Amino acid sequence: MSRDARWKALLELLVERGRLDVEEAATGLGVSAATIRRDFDQLAEQQMLVRTRGGAVVHGVSYELPLRYKTARHASQKQRIAKAVADLVAPGEAVGLTGGTTTTEVARALAVRADLASGSPALTVVTNALNIANELAVRPQFKIVLTGGVARPQSYELIGPLADGVLSQITLDVAVLGVVGFDVAHGAAAHDEAEAAVNRLLCERAERVVVAADSSKLGQRAFARICSAESVDTLVTDAAAAPETVRGFEEAGLRVLAV
Repeated sequence: MSRDARWKALLELLVERGRLDVEEAATGLGVSAATIRRDFDQLAEQQMLVRTRGGAVVHGVSYELPLRYKTARHASQKQRIAKAVADLVAPGEAVGLTGGTTTTEVARALAVRADLASGSPALTVVTNALNIANELAVRPQFKIVLTGGVARPQSYELIGPLADGVLSQITLDVAVLGVVGFDVAHGAAAHDEAEAAVNRLLCERAERVVVAADSSKLGQRAFARICSAESVDTLVTDAAAAPETVRGFEEAGLRVLAV
């Protein structure tokens, strides 16, 4: 296992469990305890975990795993969600995409749609996510608008007043939100307040808003609110979503697609 793959696995285990012991991690990954100790020390130097005697802990309950270290958790669900979201977009529309693993899959699903292979443009994509813009920029039939702003390294999203300036001058047919949590009472949320502010403005500029979230995000709360549940038109999630959770969103007026 390469160091990068090992670090991804360690960080994901740490986020899920909150604490990891050296011996436990070494057994789980099939490497030596000395290797794990060295990994923990190097990750601590990057402020991605807190080193403890015999192991490591996350920084706190609001710890955010940087996007570059997120592996394909719920990958098949996210790909199904992404295709369903992409199918909601009509040729020629202006689409806003926030950052995140699920919205990145939405961008990929849009890129391979046969009916979007040509056009002038086939689609206008507005995003504050550097990685999404990078993936789609090679599609000449897509018009890519990047908001500008200051890059946030955890999510590759551009934030701040420069992003606000661009978004205040445009209108969108649909905004697709990636979220950390989505709850009927507390709405859609992100870890970072500046990121949430840009995402909120993206929603305000759109005629309709779609939340793309796997079932693990539903009923969850996060620090910074993006918008209320009532501001969302459609929730696209996976078939593992609890029926009572789906019913709650539907009663709030949302269309729910569970794929």
